[in-house]
Amino acid sequence: MTPVPSLPGATPAGRADARRNREVVLRTAVRVFAEDGMDVPLGRIAKRAGVGAGTVYRHFPSKEMLIEAVLAEHVESLVRAADRWTGRTAPGEALLGFLFEAIEKSAVRQGVCDALTADRGWPHVRLAAAAQRFGQALDRLLRDARRAGAIRADVQVDDLSALIAGGAALRSAHRSRAHGMRLVRLLLDGLRTGPVTEPAVFRDAVSRSRHETAAHAVEHCVECGIRLRIRATGRPARYCGPTCRQRARRRRIAG
Repeated sequence: MTPVPSLPGATPAGRADARRNREVVLRTAVRVFAEDGMDVPLGRIAKRAGVGAGTVYRHFPSKEMLIEAVLAEHVESLVRAADRWTGRTAPGEALLGFLFEAIEKSAVRQGVCDALTADRGWPHVRLAAAAQRFGQALDRLLRDARRAGAIRADVQVDDLSALIAGGAALRSAHRSRAHGMRLVRLLLDGLRTGPVTEPAVFRDAVSRSRHETAAHAVEHCVECGIRLRIRATGRPARYCGPTCRQRARRRRIAG
């Protein structure tokens, strides 16, 4: 039988399946490491992923290589977050909003972040490339915020990286997300050029009333931290748009 020729640009089915399996294993490893710590055996990850142990070892010949891939994916997710915040709002708010998001993401993956800072001979090639892109994205946000006069001039990129790690530890030390994020907000307020006592609303802010018709308007979206446009008439806004409104609703339901 004559084999059917592949269409130009088509991906062989076997290769596509292999890529899919690799992504499934990687996503599962991220969840399992975050929930159960980094000492989980690869066999348990394979079982949770619904694949055989051989599939895991085919893509990640050692647990060290899987851990590196998980760390690189975490750093890349922070790079994507930094890119989203760039140009999204005023430079100072963009930097602080990104730091808040990075701290929250890192707090729920504390085991992964601990592995990132552990003495394992990091970085390897893939992780080094991701770390370089993260440093560039963070530097861009910081430079824009400095030029806008929103952030203290003595703050360096390394300071912000340390703040993310320290803020994540601070957040994860509290069972109450609201209390932990209140401390993170105070921590980030220290970066501002204005008085550190100036009120600022990040995603951890909790209104006295859960209803959007609360009498006290807020200056920032309580879900993503973007500064809101103050309207002269109508109900005071609490969210920048329907996306953040829905995200907050899902968070309340999950809580």
